[in-house]
Amino acid sequence: MTPRPAMPRRTGGFTLVEAVVTIVILGIVAGIVAVFIRVPILGYRDTLERAELTDQADLALRRIARDIRLALPNSVRASDAGDHLELLLTRSGARYLSEDDGVPTVPVLSFDRPSTVAFTAVGMPGTFAQVRAGDYVVVYNLGPGFEPANAYDLAATGITGCPSTSAAGAAGNIACVNAVSAEAATTINGQSIPARTIALAGNPFAWQQAPMTSPAQRFQVVSGPVSFYCAQNTDGRLALWRAWDYPIVKDQAVPTAGKRALVATGLTSCDGIFSYGTAARRTGLVGIALSLRGRTEAPATIRLVHQVHVDNTP
Repeated sequence: MTPRPAMPRRTGGFTLVEAVVTIVILGIVAGIVAVFIRVPILGYRDTLERAELTDQADLALRRIARDIRLALPNSVRASDAGDHLELLLTRSGARYLSEDDGVPTVPVLSFDRPSTVAFTAVGMPGTFAQVRAGDYVVVYNLGPGFEPANAYDLAATGITGCPSTSAAGAAGNIACVNAVSAEAATTINGQSIPARTIALAGNPFAWQQAPMTSPAQRFQVVSGPVSFYCAQNTDGRLALWRAWDYPIVKDQAVPTAGKRALVATGLTSCDGIFSYGTAARRTGLVGIALSLRGRTEAPATIRLVHQVHVDNTP
């Protein structure tokens, strides 16, 4: 019997038609999956970006608020555009002894010439240990427009630099601290009271035509000015900066010297960040409004508004 010839075995693999059909099906499935997954992914990205912007803005508001609460009374000032806020930062404060206390054995703060350049401080809080040479003593600050009771007008007193060897040659309510003695027990009116002696570069208080003493004989110690200002970075984005350790000047301007640190980036606008007009000064409320934008192609935007009360009782 003649054997039947063997059938040729089919070669394994896909035909072109099968490959094309498979690619089309996979494309359809991928498109359907992308449609349903893209929206949740974009939503998660936007939520994450918004949370990061909110955290950044909240941290910036807290940083600004902390400095405002430590501001010297009547020293907070904002630019008309609301893109720059400046204040004088207090380090501590205490009560000064004056001639009215009737204590001839210790130096007192004199508001009459001739005067001494040292006085005795009592009633010192724990923060007074931080006071050092290079700080400023301010008495009864009323702020800009109320010269000589304007601590920003340091230059008018004739004192240059701090610590300084130049004596005051005109009236003012701010003086440079040249030295602070160690705390010691001082006998005042028969009582032993902790006290320190503060040596000034000069006494501009004695040059005042009408002595502007503090009713409670209070004085504040100022470490220097602090500014928050908006500026454009090299990448084109708007940022909020904090500047400090620069000279005290009478007219508000963005400082060109000193140290600075980034507070927030991605601001939508520089205008209207700070508001502190005439009405706000009466209530002592500083308004802060931060609007931040993300970096994505459809960026999230957040806006936080905050008010901070500043104690303007000199």
